[in-house]
Amino acid sequence: MPTRLFPLMALLCVSCVVHAQSEKRTGKQIYGGYTLLSNSLDGLPGSRQPLNGWDFALGFQSWHGLRFKIDTYSYRGSNLGAPQDLLFILAGAQYDRKIGKEIIFAEVYGGNASANKNWGPNGQRGSADAFTNLMGGGLDTPLSGHLAFRVSGGYQHWDFALNNPVTETFYQYPGIPNNFGRISSGLVWKF
Repeated sequence: MPTRLFPLMALLCVSCVVHAQSEKRTGKQIYGGYTLLSNSLDGLPGSRQPLNGWDFALGFQSWHGLRFKIDTYSYRGSNLGAPQDLLFILAGAQYDRKIGKEIIFAEVYGGNASANKNWGPNGQRGSADAFTNLMGGGLDTPLSGHLAFRVSGGYQHWDFALNNPVTETFYQYPGIPNNFGRISSGLVWKF
């Protein structure tokens, strides 16, 4: 009987050692939180209003600190008598690095920005879709084994245009912003 148990015990010990030496892979992430945009879509000089909203992101399995992410967020507000309803759906990459207990990361996204069609000053019609890109980074502070608090920020660019009511063509009005700052904070669940 002891001769049969020895190979079994040796196999269990070897498998424990091999498992302990393997690289720990970081799993998927689900993030949800609050976000703030530095200016409204029609924020002309003298009437700039930040917009509040929500943020939801899904990060997939990482490979050497690099992961594919899908991020969607929305802002609501009003400025110059016009509603501001924005929805963004972006995809990109995140690179993260662990420093002590915290994880710092950098991210780059590209995707679609959608707005209501009467977002211009005094409800003037504007383009409803535009390509947008976002570059930024942030910090994850662990709260427990699978839960962390995330703070992130970044630079976002897009090119929405106003509609000329006479010719029915879109044009870039001088002073309409294209460059924005964005901050977000919330909870990320890692599994």
